[in-house]
Amino acid sequence: MAVAESIVSKSTRRIIALALFILALDQLTKWFVLQCLAAGDEVVVIPGFFNFAHRANTGAAWSLFTGNNAVLAGVALVAVIALFLARHHFHAGRLTGQLALGFIFGGILGNLADRLLPGRHAVVDFLHFYLQRRGSPEPLDFPAFNVADSAICTGVALIFLLNWKNEGASQSVIGGR
Repeated sequence: MAVAESIVSKSTRRIIALALFILALDQLTKWFVLQCLAAGDEVVVIPGFFNFAHRANTGAAWSLFTGNNAVLAGVALVAVIALFLARHHFHAGRLTGQLALGFIFGGILGNLADRLLPGRHAVVDFLHFYLQRRGSPEPLDFPAFNVADSAICTGVALIFLLNWKNEGASQSVIGGR
């Protein structure tokens, strides 16, 4: 009975609701990109700074492990299960922890859906930031990314902040004795 109650707790429902929102937003934006741009195309939005692009990534962040889509899908699935089972270690009882986990779960599921969807089998990246240097044909380039990637990074940053804040609070208690 305790397991059933913890799965449907208020904090778990919040995490799942945010994860589903992020997943839906991620897939909607990727659908839009797939409808508007052919693979490899880019549309300049802010010259010298930002483009919408259509990139297919079969690797992980910064295209590491390119061509290992199936393995990375398996890793993502294991990560979702492990994080869900260990969510209480990540401040899931606090609103900030719930936001962090919701962002992370939604992001992982968004990219996992890309890897598993028939006809896609690659993560769709479309936000491309860069700096065009004066006098140089080569821009300072940041790899294209998507809503799911942004959500994962935001969630991880929130967890770091929570732990940093808690570590500082525990240090002041220890130092105050």
